Amino acid sequence: MDQYVMRAVRGDEWEKVKELRIAALRDPAAPVAFLETLAQAEARSDEFWQDRAQGASHGRHARQFVAEAPDGQWVGSVTVLVEEGGTTDFFERTVEQTQGHVVGVFVRAEQRGTGVTDALFTAALDWAWSLEGPALERVRLFVHEDNPRAGAFYRRFGFRASGQVVPVPAAMPVAGDAGAEELEYVISRP
Repeated sequence: MDQYVMRAVRGDEWEKVKELRIAALRDPAAPVAFLETLAQAEARSDEFWQDRAQGASHGRHARQFVAEAPDGQWVGSVTVLVEEGGTTDFFERTVEQTQGHVVGVFVRAEQRGTGVTDALFTAALDWAWSLEGPALERVRLFVHEDNPRAGAFYRRFGFRASGQVVPVPAAMPVAGDAGAEELEYVISRP
């Protein structure tokens, strides 16, 4: 585990951002882990990926963290979005308070269980808790009801089910029934 570096992406690393996202969407768990398909990601323009990397590399709005191996390969990623109170989230619900929102969690299969996911979450939450004006009092994420492995990790890391359950948006292509649900998990500022 010590050989990996946890760091924020740089704005010029869009090709690696794209490659890791495509790898994530090829994973067998992708249909219940992401609200995007492989076909959608592959159809996106280079400009989209450039904007995504640039937007997640600096500022307060979003930050993407990667686990980088000594050879430069990215083996995992997690992104924290800052949702401002009063805005609408991608489930079309009003965000009640300014908070962090973890999305895009992925670790390559061969690194799972090695501590990489814990290290990525530590880096992401350290960044979230460091924000000021206003400080974030909580960070949330959503997990598909048919993704128990992810739910178990989030609980072990300290996230707790909030009781909020939202239907997977009809426009979001995920596996399972049309009535599938996403469960909200939250962690409070330490």
